[in-house]
Amino acid sequence: MTHDLTDLLGDVGPIVFYLAVWGLVFAGTALFVGVFIPFITGDSLLFAAGLLTGTHSELSIWVLAIGVGIAAVLGDQVGFWLGRRLGRPYLARRGGRWVQAGVRRAERFYELFGWWSVVISRYIPWGRVFIPPIAGISAMKYWRFFTANVVGALSWGVLITVIGYFAAVNPSVRPVAYVVAGVVILASIAAGIRAYVLDRRSRLRPATGSVEPTGDGHRPAL
Repeated sequence: MTHDLTDLLGDVGPIVFYLAVWGLVFAGTALFVGVFIPFITGDSLLFAAGLLTGTHSELSIWVLAIGVGIAAVLGDQVGFWLGRRLGRPYLARRGGRWVQAGVRRAERFYELFGWWSVVISRYIPWGRVFIPPIAGISAMKYWRFFTANVVGALSWGVLITVIGYFAAVNPSVRPVAYVVAGVVILASIAAGIRAYVLDRRSRLRPATGSVEPTGDGHRPAL
């Protein structure tokens, strides 16, 4: 990934480099690209872009990182409004069996965590693609979605990009940067496992009657 970005930077210069990285982050959720090629629209892209920025003086880490955060927010906004406008059929048309399994997993994740699911999903490859439209389909109040979207997208975009930058520019903090990157990845895996375990537990419990949806438009965990 880093080699590809270096070639891109050498061919097109800083401005187009920024736009390419931001465009990939945006397309990962807004255009569903992240379902099929998550490794060039997610964590790997951001970390590699940060590494490259740390070794090229013509690039600014703050321009890159803040732009990534904004692109991530805008991509999620598009996903939310597509879900709100087009409803569940929008997701039903998205690919084959494995995609639909991801949709169902994300729906359950949203039911379990509500507002936090939008924040946490930014760190989970399948979550960042599916959760925004599911929040829209579930009639989550827009301003609640927006606050969660900003917290999750900005923290994800800025954090991972800056970690990559410090891993390249400062040898003394490089081990720490790699540790933090590992913690972020492990935390995203743990969130996915927790959602799976809670889902399994809730399915094994006998039904105790109907559950009323909350004000966010989702049902609370059983």
